[in-house]
Amino acid sequence: MSTTEQNQPADSPRAPLVWPSLQAHDALALIDFLTGTVGFLRTAVHEDGDRVAHAQLDWPEGGGVMLGSYKEPAEGWSRLPGTFGAYVVTDRVDELYQRLTRAGVSIIREIADQPYGNREFAIADPEGNHWSFGTYRGEPRPAA
Repeated sequence: MSTTEQNQPADSPRAPLVWPSLQAHDALALIDFLTGTVGFLRTAVHEDGDRVAHAQLDWPEGGGVMLGSYKEPAEGWSRLPGTFGAYVVTDRVDELYQRLTRAGVSIIREIADQPYGNREFAIADPEGNHWSFGTYRGEPRPAA
């Protein structure tokens, strides 16, 4: 067990250890969309002139993403904007679907119940990335 885990109260959520990351042509506008419209929390945004060097957006129910401004040409860690996809767990899938629909967000998959027990829908953000929201929390980890 890490020192960080040892110092956390037993009932506190664990900090994310995997951070999906993406890049955007207009990172500040994408941050505004993800925080102001979708509901992510703006935890950190580090700007370098007119570019976002690094941003951390947390999902209120746990986890988060990191993002920054796209660097031309795409090399090294750089990924083309609009090529990202993420699945986000929420206990408020119907409420979120209604709110995003009312806001005019591009719904690319309507809300529906899935045979494996998930209720989900998907959107495209202004950069073209896909975000799926649902109730499915994944399968339990196998015993060690």
